[in-house]
Parts: sequence; C-alpha cells; structure tokens
Amino acid sequence: MSKVKRKANLLEALIPIFCLILFLGISVFVYKASPHIPLICGAIIAALMANLRLGYSWNELEEGILKTINMAMQAILILMIVGTIIGTWILSGVVPTMIFYGLKILSPGIFLIATCLICAIVALATGSSWTTAGTVGIALLGVGQGLGIPNYIVAGAIISGAYFGDKMSPLSDTTNLAPAMAGSNLFDHVKHMLFTTAPSLIISLILYGFIGAKYSGKNLDPASINQILETLSSNFNINPLLFIPPLLVITIVILKVPAIPGLITGSILGGLFAFIFQKSSLGDIINAAHYGFTSKTGIESVDALLSQGGLDGMMGTVSLILCALALGGILEKTGMLEVIAENILKLAKGTGSLIVATIFSCIFVNLVTGEQYLSIVIPGRMYKNAYRKKGLHPKNLSRALEDSGTLTSPLIPWNTCGAYMFATLGVHPFLYLKFAFLNLINPLISIFYGFTGITMEKLPPEEILKDDVTTKN
Repeated sequence: MSKVKRKANLLEALIPIFCLILFLGISVFVYKASPHIPLICGAIIAALMANLRLGYSWNELEEGILKTINMAMQAILILMIVGTIIGTWILSGVVPTMIFYGLKILSPGIFLIATCLICAIVALATGSSWTTAGTVGIALLGVGQGLGIPNYIVAGAIISGAYFGDKMSPLSDTTNLAPAMAGSNLFDHVKHMLFTTAPSLIISLILYGFIGAKYSGKNLDPASINQILETLSSNFNINPLLFIPPLLVITIVILKVPAIPGLITGSILGGLFAFIFQKSSLGDIINAAHYGFTSKTGIESVDALLSQGGLDGMMGTVSLILCALALGGILEKTGMLEVIAENILKLAKGTGSLIVATIFSCIFVNLVTGEQYLSIVIPGRMYKNAYRKKGLHPKNLSRALEDSGTLTSPLIPWNTCGAYMFATLGVHPFLYLKFAFLNLINPLISIFYGFTGITMEKLPPEEILKDDVTTKN
C-alpha cells in the first residue's frame, strides 16, 4: 500500500536545511574539503524526511531529482563545452594573444573599470555571463596578473560586468524567465531593472576606480611584464587574426544561434586555429580539448595561468552541480521550500518587507538548491499573488527576482553559476565575493526602493478592480 502524502510543517522543512548548514560548515570551513559530500548528506536527510515523515516514495523523489537536473542540463552541457573551448583557445594562441595585447594597451589605473565595462558590453550583446567569463574573462584575468592586480579582485570586476550585461540583456534566459514567472512584460521588466542596476554599476565603477588608483600608484615592474610578453611570444605565434574566434562566437550568439552549437563552433575554431597558427597536430588538439592545456614555459606565473581547461577539468564542477541539484529536487518535489516561503510571507506586512522576503527567499533557494533557475521560479511562483494583493505591478516582483536570484548565484560555490565561475576563472567564489560589487550592491538598492517606495510602480486601477471582481466571483 502506498503511503498517504502530507504537507511538511515548518520544523520538518527546516531540518534538512539545518543539517546541510552543519555539514557544509564542518566540511568546508573545518576540513577545507569540497561541498560535494555535505550536499549528498543533505539530500539523504531530505529524502529520509520525505519518505518516513511525509509519505513520499523513492520513485517520486527520484522523479523530482531528475526533473531538477533536467532543468539545468543545458547549463551542464555548456560547462563541458566551455572546458573544450578553454583548452583549444590556449593551445591555438587565442588566449595568449588577448593577454599579450591587453598588457600592451591597459594600465593598472583603468584596468578594473575597463574589465567591468568590457564584460558588461560582451554579456549585454550575448545575453550570457558564462560565455563572457569563458572568453574575454580568462584573458582579462591574465592581463590583471601581468599588471600585478590580485586575481580575486579582477574576478570580482569580471563577475560584476558579466552579470550586469546578462541581467539587462533581452537575450538572457533569466531575463526572460523572471517576467514569465511574475507575469510582467519582458521589455517593461528590462526597463524597470535600470532603476536598480544602473546605479549599482555606477557605484561599482567608482569603487573599481578607487582600487585601480591604489595600484596605479605603485611602480610597475617592467622586467616582469616584459618577461611575460617575451614568454608568450616565444611559445606562441602571437597574431591579431587570433581575435577572430572570440569575435565570431560573440557574433554567433548575438545572431541568436542557440548557445550549444554556437559554443561548439568556438571549440572547433580553436582547434582549426591551433593547426594553422601553432602547427599543432590533431592529437595535440584532441588532448587539449579533452584534458586541457598544460603550459611548460618554465615561468611559474605564465604556466599557472595557461594550464587549465579541457572536458576533464570541468568534471569536478559537473559532479558538484549534480549533488546540489539532487538536494534541490527533493526539497522542491516535497514542497519543503514552499512551506518555508509561506512562513516567510507571513512576516511581510508592507512593501519593503515583501521585497526583503522576495530577495532573501531567492538567496535562500540559491543556497539550498544550487540552481539559479529555481531561485527565480520558486519565489516567483510563491509571491506572485502577494504582489497583486498589495496592488504592486508584477514588474516589481520580476525585478526583485533578478536583483537577488540572478545576481547572488555566482557568489555561492556549489551553485551552478558559482561552480562554473570557479572552474572557468580558477578563483574561489568566497575570494572574489567581496569584490563583485554590483552583485552585492544591487539587492541593497532594491530593498531601499522597497522601503522608500521609489520606483515601486502600482497596478493600474482597472487591474486592481479586475482582481477584486475575480475574487468575489
């Protein structure tokens, strides 16, 4: 006989969360281990709670896990393809060429501002923070290293710019998903986000300017930069034509070619250019795509930067994402996340507290499920009616979903976005977190608007009247 399913109470919903926090704290901060096993343990606790207390069968829980994994499968495939791109683009000299010319053109004083703006423009054009980080982001990280700027600061500027463009681009998947969940129009949503995102970018650029000024005051070591330039030019055929692959990939994405075939094209171009410009053999190209590129220049800083990529190099990140999604799938399927969100909503009396509830719910879902899409879908579904009942336009909800769900995802190491950025840039999210200024400032501005009422647009009177009539009927 099948068990009778019931809804979890708040304590039952919180037990897997508390256990996860405990497991992560011990593993990550005490033993300096990866979050993989704590996430699996959290999923086991959630599954036991769902089966023994709530009446869910294993088949139902497995269905929830697979459904959630399927939601992120495109992101996982993109991650694997980007691994092959990084390997072939280093082998072909694409990344070394971008670093070479970047060191010749950029100076420390303007570098962080330029990094943020370049990534913002590329992501705005492509609609993808991932593509941005996996192409120009890697090169900018190398330039920053050559200029003597710590990689975690450069990574923060890359993340800020990439997520500004991703968030504001109509081509972005999350930018389309948020208004779909809230019931607002795409372009109304994009315009409404300008009120929070534009000030966040301006403040971020000012902060990057202050940090850049600190480094511009230091005397650059020309010998160190010249050593990097000479090492790159002696080990790779540096040629401006090697800018073609990244420019073509960006153009392909702008032309709305689906992400996966567009990125595969980038990997193929990397292999082709490796054959043409570096005289690499087919075996070298296959190995770079599969295992990544291993630099053997003898210069430690250059070798550390260029030894990365490959399909294999992304497998640890893929397994981390799958562990997080297993937990997220169980919590979503059993309604535990819904119970927690409902209890949070009871505390939201005014507009400001409703915005706070939305933002913290998105962050919470990002933390416990490891999936950016769920951080938009679940709170969007939960709070849609609450916004209408308060007479607030749906675009206020869709903006809050992106101000928090989209922007905090790369700051969490076991989230799909945080794991991707760690694998791609080689900088741990906890290190670049405090320098990803836009991602930190934007949710605070959104909360400020909620309590002050600035830009919080109300529903038209006819819409409120329609809701009242529907309720009465």
